[in-house]
Amino acid sequence: MTEILSSLSWLSWADTPLTSTLSPLLAAATETDAETGPIVLAGVLLSLVVIYIASKLGGELSRLVDLPPVLGELVAGVIVGASALHLIVFPESGAVAADSQLMSLLQWLGGLSPEAVTEVFKSQSEVVSVLAELGVIILLFEIGLESDLRELQKVGYQAAIVAVVGVVAPFALGTVGLMTLFHVPTIPAIFAGAALTATSIGITSKVLSEIGQLKSAEGQIIVGAAVIDDVLGIIVLAVVASLAKTGEVDVMNVIYLIASATGFLLGAIFLGKFFNTSFVAIADKLQTRGNLVIPALTFAFLMAFLANVIHLEAILGAFAAGLVLDETDKRKELDLQIMPIADILVPIFFVTVGAKADLGVLNPAVPANREGLVIALFLLAVAILGKVVTGWTTFGQAQLNKLAIGIGMVPRGEVGLVFAGIGSASGVLSKPLEAAIIIMVIATTFLAPPFLRIAFKGSEEETTAKADPAS
Repeated sequence: MTEILSSLSWLSWADTPLTSTLSPLLAAATETDAETGPIVLAGVLLSLVVIYIASKLGGELSRLVDLPPVLGELVAGVIVGASALHLIVFPESGAVAADSQLMSLLQWLGGLSPEAVTEVFKSQSEVVSVLAELGVIILLFEIGLESDLRELQKVGYQAAIVAVVGVVAPFALGTVGLMTLFHVPTIPAIFAGAALTATSIGITSKVLSEIGQLKSAEGQIIVGAAVIDDVLGIIVLAVVASLAKTGEVDVMNVIYLIASATGFLLGAIFLGKFFNTSFVAIADKLQTRGNLVIPALTFAFLMAFLANVIHLEAILGAFAAGLVLDETDKRKELDLQIMPIADILVPIFFVTVGAKADLGVLNPAVPANREGLVIALFLLAVAILGKVVTGWTTFGQAQLNKLAIGIGMVPRGEVGLVFAGIGSASGVLSKPLEAAIIIMVIATTFLAPPFLRIAFKGSEEETTAKADPAS
């Protein structure tokens, strides 16, 4: 962009008064780009080195103690992030360049000015954040490929019930409880209640996949409910964001979101039946490397883009794309080709989720944190109870592991952090309430994976005992 602007400065208007105003700005922009361009790349590369080392160490240690590797990646993210080592930090969490140990190292190596370091920090953080977003898009595409659309359709009504109860119960309990017990004003209470509604499909799905339960009836209900939860969560977020800005709800926007979300998912699945034949035909005709994976990723990114354009989450588009391609004859081959790409990008997502969480809000020695800790305990109880009860809303299948379904809906992950971030940016949340929401998000994200594994282990033991009466 600066190169284009620089060349424009030599056009016919070069002698106009505007030139004298723009020239210093253009010169400064060109100089800054020349100084920081290579350092931004160096910062991104160094960040990826830290992220990959942290994710592998965390995952391997987690596996050694029989816990899901994703939990180890989250903990590793916390250690390298804002809570401990300050190697991976982000401006949206309130950090500045001086807070980043990597930026200090780059400043020393490159002899950068403070202004240049700030620019490098912002650019490097944006690149890592985009890579993390690509990671979760690939993850949801992979989960869609591993899910069985026919099985999802079988549990569709049960997933819908679980999702609706999982949104309504914590939202009502949280909002009313904050207003009556802690005398929190209405709009902040509604915002905090809304933060309790979401479910992190990325974290839960990854754990289900790791323990081999993704295709189980419980796994399909959890994934289906989490997808519906995301749609409902987007609608709730739109409502509370309107409340935060104007004090009133934009009814037309809410209706639009409901219609677009429903139409997008159903339309994608319906059109997928006709798209599958074309996709296989295209893949068979291509003769160069990537003849299968490139068209598949193109479709996934296109669906993610379309979802984003109509103000839905991009991950819903990627998940829908995976569901569609799961019906093709090349699903198993595509699974194998997507796996290495997921291995590269998905750890970035989980480590950055952990890195953005600041456990400093748990320190009771800071007086401002104490009120937040009390509210956090209340929100945590509601967050767990409001989701666990959803397992008992499944009817018609007595053999279902209802506890596992409920626990699978518990983690808030990055979705809860989005609510906290928007609430903080709007100025609606007080510091104690904001801290309480962050604690709730962190706790549910870390508690759910090991407890989900325990819940399914109990189910497996029951199944084994029934199969072998002599045991």
